[in-house]
Amino acid sequence: MRKFMDHDFLLSTDTAIRLYENVAEQLPIFDFHCHLDPKEVWDNKPYRNITELWLGGDHYKWRAMRMHGIGEEYITGDADDWDKFRAWADTVQHLIGNPLYHWTHLELKNVFGIEKILGPDTAREIWDECNEKLKEPDCLPRSLIERARVQFIGTTDDPLSTLEYHQLLSSDDSFSTIIAPTFRPDGALFIERPAFASWIEKLGDVSGRRVDSLDAFLQALRSRVDYFHENGGRASDHDIQSMEYIQSTRAEIMAIFNKRMQGEELSHREIAAYRSFMLKELGKMYADKQWVMQLHMGALRNNNTKMKNRIGADTGFDSVGETNLAEGLSRFLDDLDQENALPRTVLFNLNPKDNAVLAGMMGNFYEEGIPGKIQFGSGWWFNDHIDGMEKQMRDLANVGLLSHFIGMLTDSRSFLSYARHEYFRRILCNMLGDWAENGLVPRDMKLLEQMVRNIGYDNAQEYFLSRP
Repeated sequence: MRKFMDHDFLLSTDTAIRLYENVAEQLPIFDFHCHLDPKEVWDNKPYRNITELWLGGDHYKWRAMRMHGIGEEYITGDADDWDKFRAWADTVQHLIGNPLYHWTHLELKNVFGIEKILGPDTAREIWDECNEKLKEPDCLPRSLIERARVQFIGTTDDPLSTLEYHQLLSSDDSFSTIIAPTFRPDGALFIERPAFASWIEKLGDVSGRRVDSLDAFLQALRSRVDYFHENGGRASDHDIQSMEYIQSTRAEIMAIFNKRMQGEELSHREIAAYRSFMLKELGKMYADKQWVMQLHMGALRNNNTKMKNRIGADTGFDSVGETNLAEGLSRFLDDLDQENALPRTVLFNLNPKDNAVLAGMMGNFYEEGIPGKIQFGSGWWFNDHIDGMEKQMRDLANVGLLSHFIGMLTDSRSFLSYARHEYFRRILCNMLGDWAENGLVPRDMKLLEQMVRNIGYDNAQEYFLSRP
């Protein structure tokens, strides 16, 4: 019987072990999508304890604790930090089969050198050990990034952001990791939200222009794209809850925009038409800058109204949506392609039923000289577990070119989450090793090692940073 999380964790064949040890284990990290706060990196302040570092803002853990019956006081409430940690430790013993169980112990091992199993009986000693090590310089935010060999971080940023901390970090020669902003214009796209008009007003303030028409709105957004580009931005990101795509005239969208700015309610069709128009206009801006456009599709957000009203949005009450992506996505990409304005695009889906849709959609659009111009993004959120990652890669391989895949990302707010890249790389090496030892692919180590190197790092670096 193998020891839990031993040296060959997740690696079941000799070929998988060789691929991991010879290549994957040595690779740096290109984390092209996350939710880290660049201010925390700039401030580089020590954490008061493991609860602040590990549980603050982590809705994955919050959901698990709630499902275990833990009271909100010990999750997002005012309970003592030790009591919150103890509640988490009590939850962990019930997480066998959930990737959180593996991530928890990988993070304890990789960052703190702790190989004990977290549970009620070990909670106090692990709490004390972690807190003691958090006093050391190599547990400061920048050191955690450097220890994980992270070479690139793509944060997620509102177009209204001043990017102050990105600017400070880029001018700091003592810190070599690139931290680039990612343009996330939810405020511009979700016209139905109550805050839309106030967001428009703020856009006018930061862009230095009066936004009193659709044309002025688009000009202001373009100025923010320019600003992000000047400050290292090379990508956008979009929350696409439903991929409806309605073609409309500019005059129709102007009328919809004006109607909303006057405080009137919009019909479902008007909202979808507006969002379709804006996505296309933004896509053209990204193509002009040779940016990458990321579409995260299929989340059903803020399902629990009572808890949203109590503690706010995006606090762990989202789940997998069920929408039809194929037709709307095809029409959207095709519209941009017809105008020679389709940027590099990464397609993420939250519902695994859409794997074949996205894996197949990739092959419809291409550009000479750009391998894998349209990407099927890695298993995301509810799919970033062993089965979900394997399924995503197998579905991609079945109808596309797995060798051009840009690999994993953390999608996290935690400086400890780089263990997810190790998790992914072990799964990748195990899958390729299994194929080789079962005669499904040649046991050509040079070929397989290059494939691991490409998927683990090189493809993402080339995709996001290289330009013709």
